[in-house]
Amino acid sequence: MAQTRSVGGLMVHRDTADNNDQLAWEFSQDNMPLVRTIMERYPPNYKRSAMIPLLDVAQQQNEGYLTVQVMNKVAEMLEVAPIRVYEVATFYSMFNRSKMGKYHVMVCGTTPCMLRGARDIEAALSEHLGVKKFENTPDGMFTLGEMECMGSCVNAPMIAVADYSDGVKGYSYNYYEDLTPTDAVAVVKALKAGEKPRVGSQTRDKAEPITGQTTLMSEPTGPYCRDLAAVKAAVEAAAAAAAAAAAE
Repeated sequence: MAQTRSVGGLMVHRDTADNNDQLAWEFSQDNMPLVRTIMERYPPNYKRSAMIPLLDVAQQQNEGYLTVQVMNKVAEMLEVAPIRVYEVATFYSMFNRSKMGKYHVMVCGTTPCMLRGARDIEAALSEHLGVKKFENTPDGMFTLGEMECMGSCVNAPMIAVADYSDGVKGYSYNYYEDLTPTDAVAVVKALKAGEKPRVGSQTRDKAEPITGQTTLMSEPTGPYCRDLAAVKAAVEAAAAAAAAAAAE
């Protein structure tokens, strides 16, 4: 079942030997405790509410993408028609329907990042990896993609990297912010070398102005949040006292 991408990243389904509805697929024994935990969150008559988290786990197990047999298994477990799962998997951009590289590198393409150089970031990554947007590198290591607003506008431009190299247990989804084209290339070089590049801003401590922090330079004067542990203890003590009084 191959998927072909149009210029806009849309996908068309075609059966192949390793992706078709005649094949079976199962969650691994290692992942079944997590699957059961997810399904137990919902009443039996609302088990379809587990669809998105189950698809997320399935995608992590299945090397970063959802084949038809994977989606059919989720439909079977949730007791829904397969089309209900297909609708979700093809609507949300977090789900991939094409075979992915071990690292899915997504460049934010929304206005703040674009104004701060996202197109230069994408061009540098494309040149370094030797692929165009939505393509995989020949060694299967990287997929170059695009994501709309990832919520780090103050630290634009940025990329997100989904790591599918070690299944569910090793999965991560990290942001790399305040990038230059050189920074972005350095991130993928480090990942390929098995290193852990710095997550978050590449130049700032958090999200302070690029010229340096101007507020919260000393300990805040309050008021402070209550000691929630003490509040909990007081409530539990009161409940225990009330129960003891009722028993007398």
